[in-house]
Amino acid sequence: MKADLHNSSVLMRERNMTGNQLIEEFEKGATPEGSFHHANHVRLAFEYLTRFPVLAALEKFSRALQGYAEARGKAGLYHETITWAYLLLIRERMARSGQSQSWEEFAAGNPDLLVWKGGILDRLYSKQTLESPFARSVFVFPDHL
Repeated sequence: MKADLHNSSVLMRERNMTGNQLIEEFEKGATPEGSFHHANHVRLAFEYLTRFPVLAALEKFSRALQGYAEARGKAGLYHETITWAYLLLIRERMARSGQSQSWEEFAAGNPDLLVWKGGILDRLYSKQTLESPFARSVFVFPDHL
């Protein structure tokens, strides 16, 4: 019950924040511990992509994500293939929409990107590939196209 109240207050706080505020908080390392789940990663990537060209967004988001993990003593959690694959999938979906979208519109139109376990990467990559140290440190193209 207590965890549910915490999670709902974190979600409400995030909903009330602008994309710029989310990016600034994240880059400063002020994002609350335990509040940064898969959907939060997707939203943050979306926010970077609405503000920067794709290569700059990729570099800035990856660097900020690495810094976030390192600041929490979990540098080994950063996974380059997963990070880049999602960012590039988000970018493609944004372009395919043919129009500027709010986060809410984007999320409603792309619910498959918000699913972590059993999500889109499970259809594109083998478990062996995603669990490899190589894929963790270097972007690997999908096994299944």
